[in-house]
Amino acid sequence: MLRIRAAVRLSCFNLPFKKALITAASIGAEAVEIDARTELDMRDLSDSAIRHISKLLEDQGLAVSVLTFQTRRGYNIYADLDRRVEATKHAMELAYRLGAKVVVNRVGRVPEDSTDPAFEMLRDVLTDIGEHGQRVGVVLAGRTGAEDGRTLARLMEQLPPGCGAVDFDPASLIMNGHSSSEAAQLLAPFIAHIHIKDGMRDIATGRGEEVAFGSGVVDFDEIFGLLEQQQYSGYFTVDREFSTNPQREIAETVEQLKRI
Repeated sequence: MLRIRAAVRLSCFNLPFKKALITAASIGAEAVEIDARTELDMRDLSDSAIRHISKLLEDQGLAVSVLTFQTRRGYNIYADLDRRVEATKHAMELAYRLGAKVVVNRVGRVPEDSTDPAFEMLRDVLTDIGEHGQRVGVVLAGRTGAEDGRTLARLMEQLPPGCGAVDFDPASLIMNGHSSSEAAQLLAPFIAHIHIKDGMRDIATGRGEEVAFGSGVVDFDEIFGLLEQQQYSGYFTVDREFSTNPQREIAETVEQLKRI
């Protein structure tokens, strides 16, 4: 049976770190997604700083669902690639120290042609990062959205076991003109984390829009069923970027998830 462990993306509250943690706990979240760039200073995370953050989390009864580490470029771009890879590995080590098992980043545009040099480079880089993650105990999950599920699944299938993982963002897929249902079917074995985020696309204008949970076109029942088949045990992180009242909407979504 699928156990839904509700988490929230901390930055959605637009509050100071400690206050955001208190807010997340107050609405019933079990964990929080932390942004390693905007909410933590990775350059100055001493052992005492890590202990302080862990204590703040413990005081609110919260775990870390994922650590987000957004690089300025994907792993498909040669410029400063070594620096991005090393920074990603450092973020994975930090995630482990905070008790998280997943680091999330957009891996970069995945070519449709698996013989494309950029595809081969992505495969080699993600293999290197994935092998480091196996030693650390943390996986790098590529966030969905830029390409369709079939293209991303082709890349995941070519990675060594344990090196390929996906952060499933159904709204981002919809907003970029892709099918979230088709992507879920193809990527289900690789999903290490999921964002509870709904969306829709205006056919007339071709524009995508993020909307409140349950009011878009994402078939969450189907996605949850696929995750249950895969014995998914990760978190379900509520993410609401564009809202006039994110705290209320996130609280309502957490409550809905608990009733499923």
